[in-house]
Amino acid sequence: MEMYEIYTKQIQRYSLLTYEQEVVLSKRIEQGDVTARQELVQGNLRLVVSIANHFAMSRSMLMDLIQEGNMALMVAAEKYHYSFNTRFSTYAYAWITQYMLRYLNTRVSMITLPHRKDEMLRRITAARQTLVQKTGSEPTVAELAAYLNVTECEVKNLLSYDYTFTSLDIECSEENGATIGELMPDVTYEPEREYFTQESKRTVGALVEALPEKERAVIRYRYNFNNDVHTKTLRELSHDLGVSAETVRQMEMRAVRRMRNIVSSSPVEEVFVAC
Repeated sequence: MEMYEIYTKQIQRYSLLTYEQEVVLSKRIEQGDVTARQELVQGNLRLVVSIANHFAMSRSMLMDLIQEGNMALMVAAEKYHYSFNTRFSTYAYAWITQYMLRYLNTRVSMITLPHRKDEMLRRITAARQTLVQKTGSEPTVAELAAYLNVTECEVKNLLSYDYTFTSLDIECSEENGATIGELMPDVTYEPEREYFTQESKRTVGALVEALPEKERAVIRYRYNFNNDVHTKTLRELSHDLGVSAETVRQMEMRAVRRMRNIVSSSPVEEVFVAC
């Protein structure tokens, strides 16, 4: 059984409340009764499910919407007062829809923005459309700021968050049917960098191969040339080679000095020959 079906079955045990019962609970909440607030919430859990079914765009989204709606329900139960002379469900409906719509707006967006920025960005978009209809031209940042009663700097910052997106599979040429994705350059592969990387590896490999046997072994294991799990320590190498850790350290320094001397005394193209 799905979680949604289990949940809806569980909340059936909570009875629906009458208006008189809601007034009594509201008075108890006013006096700080936490149990009364819980009873008011539980009596309206089915309202959240009903609204969630209206907004959900897929079955998998239902429980997320219900969770958002339940949080709104708790806020509404805290703020509701019997003096409003209205049913709690009528008052809570606005809170529930606000939370659910906020969730949908942030969930559907490709780039999630904080709620305040997202809300302000929608206000700017609406203001832009209104001003275009009135003036017949695209409004400036100053005009948008004046219309919304905010600073120009704030409008500029918020407009920097605005974006559009399109599919990479959309054809951008009617002649050959090329898509946007096909025309985008691949910036992840750089032939020059790949060439120099491979040349550097070959050069270093040749330098290591030119070392005496024990020094070669020290360099290979100290710098993990064999791609082992970890680089060997001086103590580990001293055990493998049957010498002291200090001797291994001196061998490493000597090997590095040999390779530096070869590189510094020979042009790059002659390194392989020198080795």
